Amino acid sequence: MEKPALEQFFKEILPFWEKIPDSDREYICRNSGVNAYRKGAHIHDGNECSGVIFVRSGSLRLYMMSEEGKDITLYRLHRGDMCMLSASCVLSAVTFDVFVDAEEDSECCVIGGAAFAAVSERNPCVKIFALETAVGRFSDVMWVIQQILFMSMDRRLAIFLSDESARTRSDTISLTHGQIARYMGSAREVVSRVLKYFAGEGIVEVSRGGIKIIDKKRLRKLTL
Repeated sequence: MEKPALEQFFKEILPFWEKIPDSDREYICRNSGVNAYRKGAHIHDGNECSGVIFVRSGSLRLYMMSEEGKDITLYRLHRGDMCMLSASCVLSAVTFDVFVDAEEDSECCVIGGAAFAAVSERNPCVKIFALETAVGRFSDVMWVIQQILFMSMDRRLAIFLSDESARTRSDTISLTHGQIARYMGSAREVVSRVLKYFAGEGIVEVSRGGIKIIDKKRLRKLTL
């Protein structure tokens, strides 16, 4: 992406852009680029400082992994979303390792971590933006933990299907049982069993093409 296009892009998505000096805007542009990632690509590993990631197309999954290799999805990023936790050098308080993978072919704009950290040190408004963004995502993480610890699988799956339908604006959820299980931190067999129950109750219809929500009202009741 050429510099004028980068500047316009950052102007539209970064509320602090016009509050920082021209020299810092120039510095960020010089240390930024657009990267294409194939489905399944590892974008960020552990505590490295990969930079601040903006999703231009596609989708990413941010997750944590145990020493035994078991992972749990914290949240997903879609077009227009930003990942700040991939820039650990900006957020010194973040001491846990997170990983980011491309869930489908994706294009992202990435600001180099060291450059963003340097600019944030010189400009309090940038650091405040970074912290507010990270805190906002921590609420998503706490919601995931709350579901895993305190909610039944029926309710968790109903919430997932409702949220996914709202996000895609479609009654058909085009995900495999395995994908849903990975996003929910569960097992494919468990997801398949609950979906079978939902289908038997006439709430959804399960096919190779995905899951179609038939009775939105009953599904919504299960989320409460």
